[in-house]
Amino acid sequence: MEITRESAEEIDEEIETENIRKVEAALFIAGKFMSLQELIALTDVNPILLRKLLADLQEKYKNSGIEIVNNDNLWKMDVGSDYTYMVNKLATGSSEFSKAEQETLAIIAYKQPMKQSVLVKIRGNKSYDHIRRFVEMGLINKKRTGHTAELTLSDQFHDYFHLTKGENISE
Repeated sequence: MEITRESAEEIDEEIETENIRKVEAALFIAGKFMSLQELIALTDVNPILLRKLLADLQEKYKNSGIEIVNNDNLWKMDVGSDYTYMVNKLATGSSEFSKAEQETLAIIAYKQPMKQSVLVKIRGNKSYDHIRRFVEMGLINKKRTGHTAELTLSDQFHDYFHLTKGENISE
């Protein structure tokens, strides 16, 4: 197959489109300011190209409810300043998990496999309710071992939080 000038341009466009999607996804999921070094490490995009893509994304979102914020060379995707009142409304509402449940699940995710008795020592008796709920939701596996149970993340946990199994969730 001969590579023509047109096909080379198409390949370049596809690569740039893929790179912009990577950067966009990284900014979206991070939810915090990220340095250029962090973005490069995460997306594997060339530093010079990355600056251009960030400028392109700023332009793309200029007249939308989302904005790309640059603060002292730290980058973040955020809700447009005109719509922060909506975020504040949502933030005061209830999320799917209480703060205590989130903390319990985070400990299980970080320390797994872990003994239920250890978790209860860390989190207190309320963690029994959390564990019951997580098992019902299919997020964790609970296997009896001696006088306690061993807790591990289920495949459904990875699906639920859009993680790849084996991915280091503590980073």
